[in-house]
Amino acid sequence: MKKVLISDNLSEEGVEIFKKTPGIEVDVRTKMTADELKAVIKDYDALVIRSATKVTQEIIDLAGRLKVVGRAGIGLDNVDIPAASRRGIVVMNTPGGNAVTTGEHAISMMLSLVRFIPQATASMKAGKWEKSKFTGHELMNKTLGVIGLGRVGSIVADRALGLKMKVIAYDPFISPETAEKSGFTLASVDEIFQTADFITVHTPLTKETRGLINAAAFAKMKKGVYVINCARGGIIDEKDLYDALVSGKVAGAALDVFMEEPTKNMDLIGLDNVICTPHLGASTDEAQINVAVAVAEQVSAYLTTGEIKGAVNFPSVSAEILSVIRPYLTLAEKLGKFEAQLVSGGIEELTVEYSGEILNYNVAPITISLLKGLLTPILNEGVNYINAPFVAKERGIRVIETKSSEVKDYTSMISVTVKTAKETILAAGAIFGRQEPRIVRINKFTVEVIPEGRMLVLYNTDKPGVVGNIGTILGQNAVNIARFHLSREQVDGQAMVVLGTDSVVSPDVIDKLRKLPHVISVTELEM
Repeated sequence: MKKVLISDNLSEEGVEIFKKTPGIEVDVRTKMTADELKAVIKDYDALVIRSATKVTQEIIDLAGRLKVVGRAGIGLDNVDIPAASRRGIVVMNTPGGNAVTTGEHAISMMLSLVRFIPQATASMKAGKWEKSKFTGHELMNKTLGVIGLGRVGSIVADRALGLKMKVIAYDPFISPETAEKSGFTLASVDEIFQTADFITVHTPLTKETRGLINAAAFAKMKKGVYVINCARGGIIDEKDLYDALVSGKVAGAALDVFMEEPTKNMDLIGLDNVICTPHLGASTDEAQINVAVAVAEQVSAYLTTGEIKGAVNFPSVSAEILSVIRPYLTLAEKLGKFEAQLVSGGIEELTVEYSGEILNYNVAPITISLLKGLLTPILNEGVNYINAPFVAKERGIRVIETKSSEVKDYTSMISVTVKTAKETILAAGAIFGRQEPRIVRINKFTVEVIPEGRMLVLYNTDKPGVVGNIGTILGQNAVNIARFHLSREQVDGQAMVVLGTDSVVSPDVIDKLRKLPHVISVTELEM
């Protein structure tokens, strides 16, 4: 008998699926403390959660029987996925179950914001009739800037078009042709800041998006702009937003998420031109049922048949084959993640070529792993091994898979070419020993790069002193070099340096590196 623990509130429809599945016993124990969870987790094969339960390294270490963690919803900030992966625990989520609900909430917030609905309601309940005080604005013919066109962002853009708004959007993984077919126009983030009447964000919270909308961003915006955040707290700097609202640069803000939740920023939410909700984006009956049923079906299928659906850390593949191709899954994902951070422009085409002994196996899961790596840096938690091909298709990315009988330098080799409207780049990888992934070629340069941790990729003219200057700048700024790889095409030609660092390299240090003599470009990556 497989035992399932549901530790957060889950719709009864999901609980019933577990109860009706032969071979499964389910316990519902919500509102447990961390210590209470630690005391019982050893007895369960599956843990079903929402956002309240924290699945930490310590919890995972105590979970001797645990085979799967299922999240009813999309966000997995509360799960230590690397720790789970190391233990062979499948982590699943249900990214599509609440996209419509969250998108509709953003549209509702925008409408409420521009028509002063919460303020007018409060005024009337106070016995007032302040008709002239709450004169609003139409949305028709106004410009909505959407930052992030994942599932939710795409829904918001589509609904805004139905309101006869002009929609401009930023998403580096969407091609202009795909955007045009959908009825909106691609724009840079700065173009959105400068031209939009309304700005809504729909990106994950990453190091790139944290504080994305800050004082500098507000300075670029039109006076009287409205901003909406139903994505993640921290994307908008709350202090800078407060200042922009008080000054009148921003006419109003609608916030469903906050840097700290429950928020204690009463100065911000106390402003008359701010409307807010307590992270209700996914909170509808329909969405809660959808994600509950989805996670129950996924977890039940895995426990009873071994089928993997909706996993974020494993592809859908049998256990026997997985043990053989796992190093190549890792290599492919690393190659995709590496190239996604090097390339500029919307990705139009991905070509992957396989050669060598790997052709004895089905390479489809490896291509899926590559797509997951390619899409993850932007979409982050929304991409898994199951939905990566569909996400690529939605974004108009053409995927070409080829197999080569040509004898290469390695027993098996994966070559990946990414094409955008701006450039085409290539990276190739191989497995060293039995399990170690290496990047062995980057464009025209031959390398042996270990794709892990924080990395810098520098292109430079092959002149004396360049490498020394790089080391000096990093050393002066207390940045230790963990690994160093140098390749060049010819003497006095172009060269490339790929180095790993033990700490984050600040933007100021990156700028100093870019200004060094003979340095052509510097790109920071995190693997």
